[in-house]
Amino acid sequence: MKQVLENWKASLHAPHQALQGGGYSLVLTAVVLAILVVLNVLVSALPTTLTKYDMSATQLYSITSNTKVVVNALEEDVTIYWVVQSGEENDVIENLLDKYESLSDHIKVVKKNPDVYPTFTQQYTDETVSNNSLIVECGDRSRYVPYEDIYVQELDVYTYSTTTSFDGEGAITSAIDYVVSDELPKLYFVEGHGEADLPAGFTEQIEKENMETDTLSLLTVDEIPEDADCLVIYGPTSDISTQERDLLSDYTQNGGKLLVMAGSTQDGTLTNLYTLLEEYGVKPVDGIVVEQDREHYAIGYPYLVMPELSSHDITDALVEEGYHPIFSLAQGLTTSESTSSAVTTLLTTSDTSFSKAAGFDLTTYEKEEGDTDGPFALGVSIDTGNDGQMVWFSSSDYLTDVCNAYSSGANLDLTMNALADLIGEREAIAIRSKSLDYNYLTISDSVASLLKTVMIGVFPLVYLGVGIGVMVRRKQVQHEAV
Repeated sequence: MKQVLENWKASLHAPHQALQGGGYSLVLTAVVLAILVVLNVLVSALPTTLTKYDMSATQLYSITSNTKVVVNALEEDVTIYWVVQSGEENDVIENLLDKYESLSDHIKVVKKNPDVYPTFTQQYTDETVSNNSLIVECGDRSRYVPYEDIYVQELDVYTYSTTTSFDGEGAITSAIDYVVSDELPKLYFVEGHGEADLPAGFTEQIEKENMETDTLSLLTVDEIPEDADCLVIYGPTSDISTQERDLLSDYTQNGGKLLVMAGSTQDGTLTNLYTLLEEYGVKPVDGIVVEQDREHYAIGYPYLVMPELSSHDITDALVEEGYHPIFSLAQGLTTSESTSSAVTTLLTTSDTSFSKAAGFDLTTYEKEEGDTDGPFALGVSIDTGNDGQMVWFSSSDYLTDVCNAYSSGANLDLTMNALADLIGEREAIAIRSKSLDYNYLTISDSVASLLKTVMIGVFPLVYLGVGIGVMVRRKQVQHEAV
């Protein structure tokens, strides 16, 4: 009877204890939920640079140190107008714009729906503006960045297919650098000697990297303009005069910067032009350079030379990334032990190379009598004194869009690195686009058959065996318990 009473008393307290335990659980749950809400609010307030991580192979969602330097140095407010219809926002562009906005209080991103503001873009450009295009503005300066400059499509000369790359960071940082810069580097392109037309890719890259350009006839001036940061000679087909040569020599020896891209010509040699090199012990060799080493020429053509790269600020980035410039119709340069210490060789052919004296009239890639043995320099950098400098590439054909495509853009990168070295490196320069093409894994038929057998046959049987083993073990445990 006593035990029954005790059980009855306990049953009276049980609901109270259950209610008390439930109340504790409810309070604890509410506290945890409150903490989670607060944490969620705090995390959402953090910049995207701290909450999102880039796991893509090409670092598609990351920005480089170059951009961070440009953005962190801002002293004026920059507005990035994102022209996009509601629901058509590109996720990659949105992520990138969030990163820019989180890096600096001076950057503000504003969406402009063309359906709501149909005439907004007309004050900045006459072009038809597509969705996800951008307009970067600071004060009275602005730059229109079309969607086509963010997602760049190019023809692959090997496969005749279209490749796509993402150049959002390069385009945006270049635009920011442009709108906040009062003075931009100025290049003068020398004319009057049958110079070749500038390749489209080269022209576009110069514009992207915010370099102003103008032409200059050396016959009509007594001195190089003071605002010239660098003179460029590209693809001359006839020689300069002795007066022009003296003007260039004085210019470079008094702190001027000169970039020359000149190779063999069909109608003679560029004697006066090359005397600029001979002052420093560098001499040209008549003809066109041909390689015999298969490792040093491209796609089966011995005149498409792939030179070795020496260590220099101009070439180091290419070496690190494993890129190989390809020089076509190049003229060999020779240096000797007596060559000035101011000369740095940038590109060198192999020991088996030689120069075909026949030049453009060559009929064979075999070495003949009169041909000159290599190796040769195809690019040099020369310290001309008083902070002057010359960078000389002994070809102009290497920069054409076709030849540049053969090198996967390395030729253009090499040239832009040379300009950066001449005028002084700027942080907005050399932000390269990121490929969006997939890299496919190619396997043989035998490996494919083995993988099919393993995935379709072996793995399922293993899983089935493990399952049967677990079931048998459980039954044994239950039997032992009984």
